[in-house]
Formats: sequence, structure tokens, C-alpha cells
Amino acid sequence: MTEYVDYLIMHGHLFTMRGEGVGCVADGAVAIAGDCIVGVGPTDDLLERFTVGETIDASDQAVLPGLIDAHMHARWAVARGVAQDVTHWMQRALAPYARHMTPAAAMAGTRLNTLEAIKAGTTTFVEYAKPAPGWAAFFAQVGVRARLTPTINALPPGGMAGWRMGDLYPLDSSVAERDIEAAQALARDWHGAADGRITVMFGPQAPDMLSREHLLKIKRLADRDGLMIHMHVAQGDREIEQMLQRYGQRTPAYLEEIGYLDRQLLAVHLTEATDEEAALVARRGASMALCSGSIGVIDGIVPPARAFRDAGGRVALGSDQTSGNNCANLFNEMKLTALFNKIKYRDPTVMPAWEVLRMATIEGAWAIGLGEQIGSLEVGKQADLILVDLTAPNLSPVLNTPIRNVVPNLVYAASGHEVQTSMVAGRILMRDREVLVADERAIRAETQIEAEALARRVAADPVHGGMALLTAMEAGQL
Repeated sequence: MTEYVDYLIMHGHLFTMRGEGVGCVADGAVAIAGDCIVGVGPTDDLLERFTVGETIDASDQAVLPGLIDAHMHARWAVARGVAQDVTHWMQRALAPYARHMTPAAAMAGTRLNTLEAIKAGTTTFVEYAKPAPGWAAFFAQVGVRARLTPTINALPPGGMAGWRMGDLYPLDSSVAERDIEAAQALARDWHGAADGRITVMFGPQAPDMLSREHLLKIKRLADRDGLMIHMHVAQGDREIEQMLQRYGQRTPAYLEEIGYLDRQLLAVHLTEATDEEAALVARRGASMALCSGSIGVIDGIVPPARAFRDAGGRVALGSDQTSGNNCANLFNEMKLTALFNKIKYRDPTVMPAWEVLRMATIEGAWAIGLGEQIGSLEVGKQADLILVDLTAPNLSPVLNTPIRNVVPNLVYAASGHEVQTSMVAGRILMRDREVLVADERAIRAETQIEAEALARRVAADPVHGGMALLTAMEAGQL
């Protein structure tokens, strides 16, 4: 007697990510019942074992675990492309837009960024933002998996607009307390919601943006509630300068002193960390979120991910924010991570394709604390997966012997637009490039309206006169 399943995805080039490699099954199949994977193996074997509600023919397609974006600021899609090619990007490019961001603009950007990422194969969103009305509900409704991280800082109203490098920026304890309360409320309402698809992390923005007292309070609350901490760490020379002025220590040493370096921490960027500091963070058990595209554009730096991994740490990939990075696309992050590190170390063997694919899937899943649930195609795990068209000209031809070329081509040649089908927890979100869970046309139109309104507010504020890209505008270069 055969077992009934809802879906059988068959005849695919299957990459399970089981074991230490990519777990290739040449003519592979995945059986799905409800929200779980119940069978993985050769197509002929699974056809004998299961009675199927719907078969999905994955011939000429790669079948992969859904991609995990470990660090996003999705709202910034509403200001895509306004903060690149400058120094001090946050202060001299992004801050005026942050000053005039409304909840409506934030949600419009979030919806657009999520749509973009779904179409490029992202199924898990580790989203970092000041909560706007409807924020968590949107991720629940659209059907993706989300680790929502409400931002906690002590920056006064106006943020960093007008702040000058070298000055200590003020911290307002009442702002921090309000953010901490909002984070706790979000965790109470949403951690474990939507059948477990929606979970919460605490998000102290950075150690230079909160007092020691508030950082320790957040740590205690996270320990009490069993939540991870998702925080920018050594993210730029601005942060390091603030830390040295305030505490006389660089960020990693300070976090070690106050007990922050442990498995609970997802440390984002490590832009200014030395190899030795990165190794310290890794040895203490923290994970790293690496945003190669964003840090390459806004800082011109390759973070020390190699040193982190050499010390035994887990590295996940993130797209960060589209105001500087310009896209939410994990295929882009995989390629840039591989290329940047090869160039940095002048070694073509560094960060090979299979390693960065694992960072976007199983290694990323472990880094964000969900390795038992997602990141690989295994029996008992959630049915989060994507199908990628290998007949696209840039992914052709497909070779299996003597060298299999699919994984290198996915990393070095794919654009993300080859993703045909996307599934989360057994629900199809996109089929044949059509997103089924959101109105793409309406989202694009709404975001255009909100973006133009945001730009008008920025243009009317005298603070915008200090924006670095105005010089390029006046020269006709933009």
C-alpha cells in the first residue's frame, strides 16, 4: 500500500545539501505531505512509494532548498539606488531619507523588496526594521518564512541626519526603552505564529547605538525568552570610532567583556573586524551574516568571512538594503562573495561555488538558528524549496560527466530570474514565474507613489543639501 502525498516533484537535478557537499541526485524527486518533506531520492523509487495528489515535472530544472536571506532591511526598496558611490553613505546619503520615512512608505518598500526576493528564490527572510503597522502580518499573509527583528536603538528623533564624523552622537534612554517594549510586544504576538513560519529575534542596532545598560537588558530578555540576538557588529569605521571614544575598546573586545559573544548572536557584517577579531567571535559560537554586495558598494571592503569560517564559525548570506546594494537577490550575493574573496586573497580556490551555495542554504539555516527545520531537502524538514530553469541560455548546457557543471553555473552565471517555482511549508508561492500570493502590479504602483512622495519630502528639507550625490546630479552624471 502506497502513502498519499500532496506533491511529488520529480525528474529534477536535485541538490539536497545533505552531508558536507551539495547532495546531488541526478534524477531526483521530493515528496511533500502538508508542510513537510516525507521522501527524497531517485524519482523511480519515490514513484513506487507514494500516491500523489499533484506531480510537478522538474525535468531540466535544478531543485534546491529555498534560499535564506540572513539580513535584510526590506523597507529601503522604496529608496533603491540613492546611497551608492559615496563615502559615509549612512550620514551623507541615506539619513535624509530615513528622516522622512513614513509607515506607508516603509510598508510599500517592504512589499516590493519581498516580491523581488521571492522571484529570485528567497524563501526565508531575516528582516530587520522598526516595526510599521502591518509589518508582521504582511509576511504571514504572503506565505514566506520570516525571522523578524525589531530594531532597538537609542538614537533621538532625526537619527543621523546632520551628524558629523568625529562627533559622539547623543543617546536617548527613553527611545531605547520604547524600542525594547515594542520588541517584546512583537515577540509576544508573533514568535511562532503562522504555524511557526514567523519567528522573532531581538535587534539591538549596534553596540555604539545603545548604552551598556540597555545592551545587557536586551541580553537578559533574550535569554529569558529563548530568542536570538541579531546585531550589526564592527560595521564600519564610524562604529569603531564611537566605541573607542565611549568605551576605549573596539567592538569585539567590548562584546566579549559584556558576555555577548555566544551562540545566541548573529553578528552582521564585521566590516571593520580584523581576522583575529573575526576568529574570536567565531570561536565563541556566534554566527556571521555576510552582505558582500552591500558592503562592497557602500564601504569597498571584503569582510573577514574566510577567517570566520577558518575558525569554525557559520556564515550566512544577506542582501542588506537596496538603497545602497540595489537588489535583494541571493544569487547576486553568492557570486559576489565568491569573487570578492578570490580577489582579496589572490587565490581562485577560495570560496568555491559549493561553499557559497551552502551559505545561502544549509549553513545559513544553522547560522540563523533554523538548521533543524530548513536549509536542506531531508525527510522531516519543512518543504521550502525552489526550481531553477537550467534551459536558460546562461545556464546551458547541462553537463554531468566527467565534471558536473550545474552548481558553478548557478553561482557564477544565474541572475535569479531563472527561478520558476517557489514553495514554503508545502505551499506554492510562485509557479512558472507568476507570484500567486501577491499582486505584483499593485505593489509596483504603490511603491512608485510612495517613493516619489518620500523624495519630495527629502527635497523640501534643507538637510538634503549635504547629500554627497548632489554633486554628481549637478554634473549630469546621474
